[in-house]
Amino acid sequence: MLFIKEVLDSSSKMRKKWEDEVKKSVAKWADQKPRWSTVSDLEIKRLYTPEDIKEMDFEKDIGYPGQYPFLRGNQVTGYRGKYWTFRMFSGMGSAKDTNQRWHMLLKEGQTGLSTAFDFPTLMGYDTDSPKARGECGKCGVAIDTLEDFLQLVDGIPMDKVTTSMTINPPATILWAMYCAAAEIKGISLSKIGGTIQNDMLKEFIAQKTLMCPPEASVKLISDTVEFGTKHVPKWNTISISGYHIREAGSTAVQELAFTLRDGMEYVEDVIKRKGLDVDSFAPRLSFFFNSHIDFFEEIAKLRAARRIWAKAMRERYKSKDERSWWMRFHTQTAGCSLTAQQPYNNVVRTATEALAAVLGGTQSLHTNSLDEVLCLPSDHAVQIALRTQQIIAEETGAANTIDPLAGSYFIEALTNEMEQQAWDYIHKIDEMGGMVAAIEKGFPQLEIADAAYKYQQQIDAGEKIMIGINKYVSEDKSPIPFLEIDDKVETEQIGRLSAVRKKRDNKAVKKSLDDIKAACKKGENVMPYCIEAVKNLASVQEICDVYREVFGEYRDPGLY
Repeated sequence: MLFIKEVLDSSSKMRKKWEDEVKKSVAKWADQKPRWSTVSDLEIKRLYTPEDIKEMDFEKDIGYPGQYPFLRGNQVTGYRGKYWTFRMFSGMGSAKDTNQRWHMLLKEGQTGLSTAFDFPTLMGYDTDSPKARGECGKCGVAIDTLEDFLQLVDGIPMDKVTTSMTINPPATILWAMYCAAAEIKGISLSKIGGTIQNDMLKEFIAQKTLMCPPEASVKLISDTVEFGTKHVPKWNTISISGYHIREAGSTAVQELAFTLRDGMEYVEDVIKRKGLDVDSFAPRLSFFFNSHIDFFEEIAKLRAARRIWAKAMRERYKSKDERSWWMRFHTQTAGCSLTAQQPYNNVVRTATEALAAVLGGTQSLHTNSLDEVLCLPSDHAVQIALRTQQIIAEETGAANTIDPLAGSYFIEALTNEMEQQAWDYIHKIDEMGGMVAAIEKGFPQLEIADAAYKYQQQIDAGEKIMIGINKYVSEDKSPIPFLEIDDKVETEQIGRLSAVRKKRDNKAVKKSLDDIKAACKKGENVMPYCIEAVKNLASVQEICDVYREVFGEYRDPGLY
């Protein structure tokens, strides 16, 4: 006891000496800022010491990789056995255009595919719809029927490469096309792997590609979970997404809390609606996070996310399977951190954000291209973004050891603080009756709006810095080339769609659509009927129109 007292007294004297030196230094050179905080405005102290983590227990709170609470990652060997998946987001123009980009990326060393769809496809409209004109292929690939999809996956080994599809309201339909394409190629559904984003709750909160009301939207998602559990066991049927919540202006804590509470809502709905045991489907749930520019905040956020999810699955849902406790997630560097001014600075931003994602233990990563704040990424910019990941993996040493920042007084204290604040949000949403009820009250939407407004005020006042925006501003001397989609892409796409409608069996199409309508009305799982419909060459809009007719069309009250 005497020895411990001596150590504590010595530590106290050392701290007092340091504090006295700080006062002298500050008297000569005042701090550059009156207050230091993260991008999300969490206040950061000058120094962190053992006092900041004195309540932590190593085995209970930190532990080992591959062991509960999985703070340090799901895999016991980290990246030594396998690097994260290099999964660049790509989609543009026609299916043929995107297929060419896919093959280029695979040749350059990409290890997983990721698809962006154009706005009409995202909203459930065909290219020839009056609502779709002028948008074909502009922000992603245009897909109207299975024939487009077969062209998209031409030459792609669907049983060997996993594919992520960023699709939400029409997710059942695009996934049905993927399944149908695999079967046409002679590949069993049990052998295909990938992810559909399929996260409508975050659409109501942030991104706003909306179709049906929340209750019906969640029902369709539960249909995919049930179908995947029974028939497509290697598929992640939801990518529960914080990325767009952060892009809308949330803080890191809000992204963490709202994303995980969305995930809990889906778990509860599948258990209640489908009667599935949690361990039968939870191991295939996946997540998607933003890696923003504040290096340490992002690392702490990702570490906290794993620990929160592990606790929720084991304690809240009584899961018995350790695989259900794993939080598996993809990360994308922050599009909202990129600037049109001095665009080559974006390479540095993306590299920093990618390194944070890796040190936070991501399983999959997309690095943004330097030009995508201005246009669709060019082949050259995409190659630089992919090489950024490869350099981090192969040259920096970041993959040498697991969770290398564990034990840092600062990292562990920040991880704890973010976890606690996230739980506070989660409990508040529980008290509201769940996430659907909270969305209907406008709670997460208003919280994000307030955070975005506060951040913009800080940018305008110079309290937060964006290089090239409010500091070190200069006229760009090196304009970058633009990748643009020719208007003829739309003309050709409409022509292909018209040809499909002429050659298909329209009686079979009508029966397929009637079957989907009946399934919707009866509360049956729509997936088998969707697969049959797309095989009969029913279009994306024709199926979505059935959903709109049966479930109604949702209008965001905040936009009208």
